[in-house]
Amino acid sequence: MTEIRHHTVRANGIRQHYLEAGAGAPVVLLHGFPETSFAWRHQIPALAAHYRVIAPDLRGYGETDKPAAGYDKRTMANDLVALLGSLDIEKIALVGHDRGARVATRFAKDHPERLDRLVVMDNVPTRIVAGSMNAQIAKAYWFFMFHLVPDLPEALIAGREDLWLRHFFSDWCFNPHTISGADFDTYVAAYRAPGAVRGAMADYRANAEDNAQDLVDAQVKIACPVLSLWGADFGAVGKSFDMAQVWAEMAENLVAVPIERCGHLPHEEQPAVVNRLLLDFLDGWRG
Repeated sequence: MTEIRHHTVRANGIRQHYLEAGAGAPVVLLHGFPETSFAWRHQIPALAAHYRVIAPDLRGYGETDKPAAGYDKRTMANDLVALLGSLDIEKIALVGHDRGARVATRFAKDHPERLDRLVVMDNVPTRIVAGSMNAQIAKAYWFFMFHLVPDLPEALIAGREDLWLRHFFSDWCFNPHTISGADFDTYVAAYRAPGAVRGAMADYRANAEDNAQDLVDAQVKIACPVLSLWGADFGAVGKSFDMAQVWAEMAENLVAVPIERCGHLPHEEQPAVVNRLLLDFLDGWRG
């Protein structure tokens, strides 16, 4: 049984909660929406057998603070820099899913010397979504638009967090029952915490600032090895974009792998496949 330790540290001006397990070269896991660090429960035991695994709750999510500001991805990447500083860690391998992949991508652009290799899961970079916007993309990304509306989403979701989350987990997974029972209840409890829905909305409401940051260094490719994974059956990503081409424009040294019978949450839907791909990609990382 893998011992997963819970910690909190004050870093970059906020109280950050993170999970930790294993020992050795550090591997950091950044969750996406609508999840928390709990999303990595299938990966942590497999990775912790070989690495020191650190899985934070992002700013605005889980047990980490939910301040009113600071949700642009540069600031959220600096949250990670400060967390690593508190742990005296210089260099990492980094895995990010969805919103966490946006933070991870900004970390890779802003702090390339801190990164040995990068995994991005089921994510189309912000500037590419914005630049591709048409009726089809807008329909697939309706929740981007909804979450941008000030105050209204919080008012409509309050007391109905289970309905809101059930929609995403069912609609986004190839098997709509993938996340159910106690696992689903864990997410519902997390998003019923004070400020949790607002924190997630604030993450999306930073999209314009994120896009502006991305446009400044759009021509700078990520130099470290990059593995891009995505669910072959998710309409908003694998079925809407040529993901191999998208990430070939982002990274110099790319491995791109679609995962069959899988939607937006590969780490939860196909954990055995994801774990094998992660371990293969991380092989040789010694810190």
